[in-house]
Amino acid sequence: MNAAAHPSKPIATIYRMVMPGHTCPYGLKARHLLKREGYAIDDHWLTTRDQVDAFKAEHGVKTTPQTFIDGQRIGGYDDLRRHFGKPVADLDATSYRPVIALFAMTLLMALAASMAAFGSPWTMRAGEWFIAFSMVVLAMLKLQDVEKFSSMFLNYDLLARRWVPYAYLYPFAEGLAGVLMIAGVANWLSVPLALFIGTIGAVSVFKAVYIDKRTLKCACVGGSSNVPLGFVSLTENLMMIAMALWMGWHAWGG
Repeated sequence: MNAAAHPSKPIATIYRMVMPGHTCPYGLKARHLLKREGYAIDDHWLTTRDQVDAFKAEHGVKTTPQTFIDGQRIGGYDDLRRHFGKPVADLDATSYRPVIALFAMTLLMALAASMAAFGSPWTMRAGEWFIAFSMVVLAMLKLQDVEKFSSMFLNYDLLARRWVPYAYLYPFAEGLAGVLMIAGVANWLSVPLALFIGTIGAVSVFKAVYIDKRTLKCACVGGSSNVPLGFVSLTENLMMIAMALWMGWHAWGG
């Protein structure tokens, strides 16, 4: 944008990387934020590595983009957000947002599947699918980086601490049980499998959090999460136990 074309607007100057093989995403975000805040933008592209290095050396900065308002350097994208009083993500902060998003989406998936199969989202099968879909998605998150998951899992799981391979097998077992429960087949395998891993998991979490009073990160949504061990992981395991008992009762006792 040419700042001269908008003389009535305050002007912000931004220096950002726009190279043939790479356009800095934070530069695009910073430019968008400035537009939203009503600024005309004097947009300077750094199109070569030499230009980027020279700019950093000249201004004594380590990163781009860099924004200037009224001749004062504001800084990078996070600094710009702070300048406008907007929240900045803390990568080390505890957040339940991924878990809430996960369960919200698996619930919507279950309701949609029930609507497609039975013409109504409000069926008992929707409740079963919600738990089974959640198991599969949680397993998928763990499987993205099994090494990180297993390292976190070994902090508290009672069986894994006695037999390390269980930490690697757990997400595969959870995913398999979930898939079989979605299909409604092989209850002879899915029910005892979910009951086994759910019970061990629930006991392990309860002991670590509520008896030993340990403060740990939950491995339930993978190894890169900042969700504290406790309610979420305990809920995951209790859901598996409930699903196993429910499907077992329907298969053999109902």
